[in-house]
Amino acid sequence: MILISGGLDSTVAASLYQAAGGQLSWGLFIDYGQRAVQQEERAALAVGKALGVEVLCTAVPLLGALAGNALVDGKQDLPHPDLGDLDGPKAMATADAVWIPNRNGVLLNLAAAVAEARSLDVVVVGFNKEEAETFPDNSSDYLSALNDSLAYSTRGSVRVESPTLEMSKVELYAAGMAVGAPLDVTWSCYDGGERPCEQCESCRRRARAEEAFAASADG
Repeated sequence: MILISGGLDSTVAASLYQAAGGQLSWGLFIDYGQRAVQQEERAALAVGKALGVEVLCTAVPLLGALAGNALVDGKQDLPHPDLGDLDGPKAMATADAVWIPNRNGVLLNLAAAVAEARSLDVVVVGFNKEEAETFPDNSSDYLSALNDSLAYSTRGSVRVESPTLEMSKVELYAAGMAVGAPLDVTWSCYDGGERPCEQCESCRRRARAEEAFAASADG
């Protein structure tokens, strides 16, 4: 099973898992009140179709309501960091503005519950080392601790894997292109407009990865 957001990270993670011979028959998309939920769900279903994965959709509205920040409240302004602010101390301020308390903990435990109920033993997720610098629930330490917990809460029958765990966003994008991941149908923007805003943190990180990939291809 893939915990799928419709974005770059989970799409590449699923594609790499399949390319390495892993079997994915189900995906799980979760609406937690994010302002781009319609775009993300549409993208998740399109990614699932491209990868031959049936995507279940559900909602946990309380999760977003607890945060009440710019990621879930369309009346609040999303941070628009410069490229130079994506790394280092300034990146933390942007991350704080879109932090959802225990989001990955809730989403992955729900995915693990679905996996166990369907006799699946792996939940694939798109963690990466770039975002782990500001989001600790993207880190290898978190993944290890989560799997220790799941050994008890799923009777040891489900584990979480992340093929992208040690990749930067640039490396992740390049790996996705190499295996033919359906990146053209993904949505990476925090905002819920008709087109990506190209200014939020998520848009900026993706743009940086795309530009680096294009530069390496030209070189």
